[in-house]
Amino acid sequence: MLEKLTNTFGDIIRTVSGKSTISEKNIEETVEKIKMALLEADVNLRVVRRFVNSTIEEAKGEKVLHAVDPGQQFVKIIYDKIVSLLGDTKQDLKLKGPDTQSVILLLGLQGAGKTTAAHKLAARLKKEGRNPLLVAGDLIRPAAVEQLSILAKKIEVPVYKEETSDAVKVAKNAVAYAKRNGLDTVIIDTAGRLQIDDTMMRELFDIKKSTEPVEVLLVADAMTGQNAVDIAKTFDERLGLTGIILTKFDSDARGGAALSLKSITGKPILFIGTGEKTEDFEQFHPDRIASRILGMGDIVSLVERAQQTVDTEEATRLQQKMARNEFTLEDMLMQFRQVKKMGSMQSLMEMMPGLAGQLNGRDIDTSMMKHQEAIILAMTKKERVNHLIIGPSRRKRIAKGSGTTVAEVNKLIKQFEKIKLTMKKLSRNKGMQAKLMQQFAGMKQ
Repeated sequence: MLEKLTNTFGDIIRTVSGKSTISEKNIEETVEKIKMALLEADVNLRVVRRFVNSTIEEAKGEKVLHAVDPGQQFVKIIYDKIVSLLGDTKQDLKLKGPDTQSVILLLGLQGAGKTTAAHKLAARLKKEGRNPLLVAGDLIRPAAVEQLSILAKKIEVPVYKEETSDAVKVAKNAVAYAKRNGLDTVIIDTAGRLQIDDTMMRELFDIKKSTEPVEVLLVADAMTGQNAVDIAKTFDERLGLTGIILTKFDSDARGGAALSLKSITGKPILFIGTGEKTEDFEQFHPDRIASRILGMGDIVSLVERAQQTVDTEEATRLQQKMARNEFTLEDMLMQFRQVKKMGSMQSLMEMMPGLAGQLNGRDIDTSMMKHQEAIILAMTKKERVNHLIIGPSRRKRIAKGSGTTVAEVNKLIKQFEKIKLTMKKLSRNKGMQAKLMQQFAGMKQ
């Protein structure tokens, strides 16, 4: 996500942060590069001008020019300005208590991803202890009601629907149904159009009036850049938005919408869609996204994702096995699968300090991990538990069974033995463990 911007900013930051002295000329040249990067990223021109003027003004002050480390000080100013553009701090949904009903109204043009966003939001709220109801209010798009029903079933959340063409009636009846059945959060999916028209706006206005939502959220496609900003402005003027959900954020190479929306509309981005899976739906953290844009990674989000996907009991069991030097190829296979659960290697790379922004638009070759997984799966249970019994004839059989070569099988076993040796050393060296924990704690700050 935001690859072009991250690559350009990463180069700028690496150049600036290494300077022991900074002049006004350095500042002007760097800010000009930033200006071009933002314009190429389709950031609103007014937003770019504000960013450039405020950055130059602050960077030319005594705090930077005469700082002990002016390069780092300048980088800090750039980081703070980007965080400010994105909205300063994360914003939460302003829902009422669980004993009181809260209605969330989702708006947007056709194709923005409202129905998918509705089910992802419902899944998230359910995980947080709410009792959501999904409302099939898109009665225009063919199969929209069926799509929502399928998605609702997948996450085990009830869906309200009626055989009618009156979306206002459906929304109003859904709120009453939720009250009767103790469902505290009503998420209304609505119809979109290919473009904004008066008929759609009147219907949305009537739905809003009859349901009194606490949140009116625009679902916008991040890939449409400035178009998303213009759409947000229009919806806000006509209906009064409270926040924005940016979909397809994982496919947005430029970042114009994310960097412009808050400044132009004044409305916060609350969530971003980062993939096709139900769990690919993140709360929007301006500071973390700013870190990713500058190529600094996002270790906090990486740790959170690991916590959500890694089985705690399994992790404890594995740790104990490592301490007893009992780590096996079966355990290694399990680790491959845990990593895959955390998401694509591209998304994980973006969160790792020092690796973010290094892809330059290239896809990561994940074929090696697939080959290694295939090799382990071609082994018998005994071989996975005790790799020492895997002699030449067994290696030939495993290579044939996995569609790989004997050389690849040999390489995997050597790699496994190296990992096992490292784990053995680590389990005996409390000082090394403490040092690693200190480094990890430092990265989280």
